[in-house]
Amino acid sequence: MKTAPRLLSTMLAAALAILPALAADAPLPSTAAPDPAPAQAGEDAAPAVALEPFLATYDAWNGGKPAGTASMRLARESGLWRIDLDITGTRGLARWVRLDIDQGTLFDEAGGDYRPLRQDTRRKALFMGRHVEGVYDWNAGVARWSGDIKEARRQPVPLLEGDKSGLLINLAIVRDAAPGRRLRYRFVDGGRVRDHQYAVAETTEYVEVDGLSYDAMRVSRTNGGNDETIFWVARGVPTPVRILQRENGEDAIDLRLVAYEGAR
Repeated sequence: MKTAPRLLSTMLAAALAILPALAADAPLPSTAAPDPAPAQAGEDAAPAVALEPFLATYDAWNGGKPAGTASMRLARESGLWRIDLDITGTRGLARWVRLDIDQGTLFDEAGGDYRPLRQDTRRKALFMGRHVEGVYDWNAGVARWSGDIKEARRQPVPLLEGDKSGLLINLAIVRDAAPGRRLRYRFVDGGRVRDHQYAVAETTEYVEVDGLSYDAMRVSRTNGGNDETIFWVARGVPTPVRILQRENGEDAIDLRLVAYEGAR
């Protein structure tokens, strides 16, 4: 059956699209400077959010249908921090191809910001597997990637203060979101550099996820082209309560928080 490989490729791409890495936009030159502060001048600062270990569990949907589960974990590791995202296919095609995607970033806090140090991504499915590793060398001022990655993306990428991996952008959005704010981050991941801009809605809205209601802020990507990424962030919850990726106006991957707790 010829459609299976095409559907598999679509599923893999859609699953990873929840990360800022695969939202559609044009790459920035590697010398582009980030905004000195995420919020627009004159806006009230968001309350400081101290990092605390957590483990969050999500239901994963694809095109409005159950596709699997996902977990996001933030933990201390040898005096540093590590955030991991794991997506496992348990329903439909994702289960048939044994889809399993893991991404993690080791990072520290420098100048009150999250600074990536190492990054790794593993993608496993029936008859295929990929592993990519990245090192952010702040002393040398460059980041490099190795593994199953195109030769062009193995070239060193100059680093600028404030650069983040995809998972660290997720954490930064939870930290920085406040009604009416404009957020901007420089994404440096997988040998690519991109500008990510978000707008936080002026008012909060009630979002029901897994039978629980949250008074949440909608945070929408504003420069993603036809692909939309929307986060819902609630005060006191250390991770987004919902992450929705839409493609050409249609819902694609949708992560809905089921439970979260302090990581052990």
